[in-house]
Order: sequence, then C-alpha cells, then structure tokens
Amino acid sequence: MIETGSLQSQAYKTMKELILSKSLDSGVLYSETRLAKELGISRTPLREALQCLSQDGYITIMPSRGFQIRTLNKKTMAESIEARCAIEGFCVHLFASCEDEARKQKLLEDLKESLSRQKAALTSKNFPESFTEEDHQFHMTFVHFAGNSEFNQLFQRLLYMIHLTTSGALTITGRAQTTYEEHLQFYLLLKKGEADQAYQALIAHLMMPLKMDLI
Repeated sequence: MIETGSLQSQAYKTMKELILSKSLDSGVLYSETRLAKELGISRTPLREALQCLSQDGYITIMPSRGFQIRTLNKKTMAESIEARCAIEGFCVHLFASCEDEARKQKLLEDLKESLSRQKAALTSKNFPESFTEEDHQFHMTFVHFAGNSEFNQLFQRLLYMIHLTTSGALTITGRAQTTYEEHLQFYLLLKKGEADQAYQALIAHLMMPLKMDLI
C-alpha cells in the first residue's frame, strides 16, 4: 500500500495518468531507469509505484528487462468479464439473502444516486469520461456491499481492463444510453426483490461487450 502524499504515491499517480491517457505505448518495453530519468522521478519511488501498478493490473513487469502496458485483446477482455460475472453475480446472492434491511436500503439509495449521476453524465461536457467513471462507481458500489476485501482487491485489479472495455463500448453510438438503461433495469429488479431476474439482467449486461466488435 502506497502512502498518500509520498513520493511513491506521486509516481503512481503520474504513471497511472500516463497510462489512462494513452501517453505510453502498449507495444513498447519500457526501461525503469530510462523512464525515471525522462520523468524526473527517482528510481526507488518509481520502482515501488510500478510494483503497485503491476498488482493493480495496469502493467506487466518483465524481470531484468522492464515493463509493458497491459493491452486489451479478446482473451483478456473475456477473462476480465467472466471474473466480474463471478464476483458481481455472487453479490446479487448476498443482497438477496441479507437480512439487514437498513443495509440493503442504503445500497439501493447509493445505486439510485449513482444512476442520477450517470443520467447527468450522458449530456455532460466531459462525456464519455464522466460517464465511464460513473459506470465504474455503480459496479464498485455493488461489489463493496459484500464487505469482502478479496472481492475489492480482485475488482481493483480488473479495473484497468474494465476501463478499456467500457471506453471501447462507449464509442458505439447509443451504447452509453443503453448502459444507463441496463443499470436502471438491474436496480429496479433489486428493489423489487426479484433476485433471479436481477442476476440474469446483470450477467447479460456484463457480457454484452463480448457481442460487440470492439477488438
């Protein structure tokens, strides 16, 4: 874990921004030493930041050689989506079997607020970035309901592949609106207590990118 405000944290944030903005080429084998010099970052904090970026699924470290930015291909996309289905699908079961009504209502309220932000993001000046962020937050909120630290860590590691998949899907005209509607349908089914239908709706939503010509 990197301390907020530390040199490692700053290096992590800088590298993450470069990766998400596609300022680093996914086809290049980067040298830690050379990159540290180019970015004006000391090697030790950069090395620690790279370890965390590897753990979070952004890069692949090749010992004694350097590192590469992870890429989205059919295999990595399918595997990340299947992992999400396993995690989020089980969260539907946890929600349905939860006897703490106050806790369930809190989740529903949080999801409803997320839906409102998603709707606003559809016409935001920062679209599609703003909508992509709200899309991630919607699913993260649901995963966090489980209170399972392993789920949280696995989802964090999937987040970069999720980001690439979502970004690709949102280039298709109308997909953002459809995504919002699918989220709304899922929320309404959960609210009605129709767990089986909610599960089916969630899985269909998560699997949808596999039916698109994204790669």
